[in-house]
Amino acid sequence: MKKTLPYDKAKIEAIIKEYPTPFHIYDEHGLRTRVRALQKAFSWNKGYKEYYAVKACPNPVLMQILKEEGCGMDCSSYAELMLSEAVGIVADNIMFSSNATPAKDFEYARRLDAIINLDDISHIDFLAKHGGIPKTICCRFNPGGEFKIGTQIMGNPADAKYGFTRAQLTEGMKKLKELGVTEFGLHSFLSSNNTDNMYYPTLAKLLFETAKELHNELGIKIGFINLSGGVGIPYRPEDAETDIQFVGDKVHEAYEAAFAGTDLQPRIFTELGRYVSGPVGTLVTTVLHEKKTYKDFIGCDACAANLMRPAMYGAYHHVTVLGKEDAPCDHLYDITGSLCESNDRFAIDRKLPKIEIGDILAIHDTGAHGFSMGYNYNGKLKSAELLLCEDGSVKMIRRAETTKDYFATFDFLHLPRLNDEE
Repeated sequence: MKKTLPYDKAKIEAIIKEYPTPFHIYDEHGLRTRVRALQKAFSWNKGYKEYYAVKACPNPVLMQILKEEGCGMDCSSYAELMLSEAVGIVADNIMFSSNATPAKDFEYARRLDAIINLDDISHIDFLAKHGGIPKTICCRFNPGGEFKIGTQIMGNPADAKYGFTRAQLTEGMKKLKELGVTEFGLHSFLSSNNTDNMYYPTLAKLLFETAKELHNELGIKIGFINLSGGVGIPYRPEDAETDIQFVGDKVHEAYEAAFAGTDLQPRIFTELGRYVSGPVGTLVTTVLHEKKTYKDFIGCDACAANLMRPAMYGAYHHVTVLGKEDAPCDHLYDITGSLCESNDRFAIDRKLPKIEIGDILAIHDTGAHGFSMGYNYNGKLKSAELLLCEDGSVKMIRRAETTKDYFATFDFLHLPRLNDEE
């Protein structure tokens, strides 16, 4: 599969005249298209809702677009709750999924009447003291052991820091029922960026069977099941795209097998931040230098502060040299930033067309866990975020940081040059 972009070199060059690189740019049409396809795949379930994982790309303009498309928000922190409230997403349109949660975060989530997704049995007493126990609550399940799809081992949940054990679910839900909870949800996250079409159906079957067990054991209402995130995207051109309609159909089959003829008809929720927005974002950067030593290094004006995933995980992000899409990839490069870290590389030993100083590179699939994982090491400043609107226009939806922003938390420095910065 060839990686494509919703713009060409001429369009980007026009954008750069107003908004210098580096910047992340998001495709509004692509965002709406992806979430609509997801909703269609799960339209068989009355009450289905996508709770977009704010952590993936916490920009209120994108959140507003997703709100228009009928999405709720999955929040994990105080600031993410603030963003959701700011765009008018409150109450049961928020799923608050946090861990090691501060008291003030629970209290704020309860003021917003968000759905609380508890990560740990000890949080029951903590929440009771800090916000109170609501009538509806969700519990996060960690089944332990090995998680398999067919015969393939996809991970070891017991190593993860998230969720109740199976025994803790029974104990915890029993206690919550005694504390006044009348409706329960069940949630689990067992794999990250999984492009196997059977990941969600396998997870769904596990959760559906567990929901039935808890219903029968405790006489509780399981009102919804949250399949969480984990559905992946094809970062490499040769990777297959997840067939979201197939996934939805297979989850439907598992649902009917589990609940047909029973009094359980839970709503289905998802939290597919990466799937929804990952492919619609691109980091655009300009080549500043070429260094030839034992390898051929291409130095860009973006760095790991703008996109941490390659440095942190060794993650692959495809790179397109704009204007050279059809040129032969006959040169071997490391594409680097300017941090004083040897892992500050977007690509290692990557075959690309011949690159020259001034070329513009598009780094694909940065719409999730791209800008949001940025940081200020080496005094590097976070870039602007732009939106390619459906009508073809471009607008800035977050300005680039300045050194004034970087020094704003100091109250004891006299830096007169800051007054000259626009």
